[in-house]
Amino acid sequence: MRYFFHIGYNGTYYHGWQRHSNVVTVQEVLEDRLKKVLKLPIGIIGCGRTDAGVHASQYFFHADIGPKWEYDLAFRLNKTLPAGIALFDIIAMDGLQHARFDATQRTYDYFLHTYKDPFLNNLSAMYLLKNLRVDEMRKAVALLSRYKDYAAFCTSPAKYVHTLCYVSAAELFINDKGDKLRFRISANRFLSRMIRIIVARLLKVGKGELSVDEFESYFLDTQKPIDVVPAHPQGLYLSKIVYPYLDLPPRTEFLLWC
Repeated sequence: MRYFFHIGYNGTYYHGWQRHSNVVTVQEVLEDRLKKVLKLPIGIIGCGRTDAGVHASQYFFHADIGPKWEYDLAFRLNKTLPAGIALFDIIAMDGLQHARFDATQRTYDYFLHTYKDPFLNNLSAMYLLKNLRVDEMRKAVALLSRYKDYAAFCTSPAKYVHTLCYVSAAELFINDKGDKLRFRISANRFLSRMIRIIVARLLKVGKGELSVDEFESYFLDTQKPIDVVPAHPQGLYLSKIVYPYLDLPPRTEFLLWC
């Protein structure tokens, strides 16, 4: 029978979601712990990839498990999982629903702070900046839902069949002191490093190094830009996944600010 597992994880000490040789990943840890608890090898399929250092306050993976267990599997898994990975729910499916391919919308949040704060270390991206032009940044953010082709906001556009992304919402929040920002974006899909590249260019707008018109020009020029440099991974969170048959609120609302 197929099950969806609803989890969250702090990606600080992991080299992303997907299993790779010679590095520790979230998928590897989960498959290892499932094997120990269920006493049989279990392969899992995640709802998407996250890069090294990137977090997920809501994430789903599915697994096919034969005989129904006769104990509290969620409790046992949480007992054996490291502190940076938590299991929230196990949901029985009535068919072969797919955690990755069935997702219709993904939402990410990017948090950054503009001063040194040891309590935000690895949970938000630090950029020692002053007097960001937030109004100009918001104008740039407003452009994101107007365009569909995000080839210029991707490290390797050639590896995709197409680079169309349908952004349904994008917002920029700032706290009262003006030293903490939160960028939120929702779309049907995202390309490699896309959100971090957007944030890096929004920061250029904020610093006055890039105009809003120049930011918009990335959507209009078919040539791959030279400055495909992503923002720091620590501030990025996969925060919401929506399926046609499943729309759970995140167990943890990561609300440092805004």
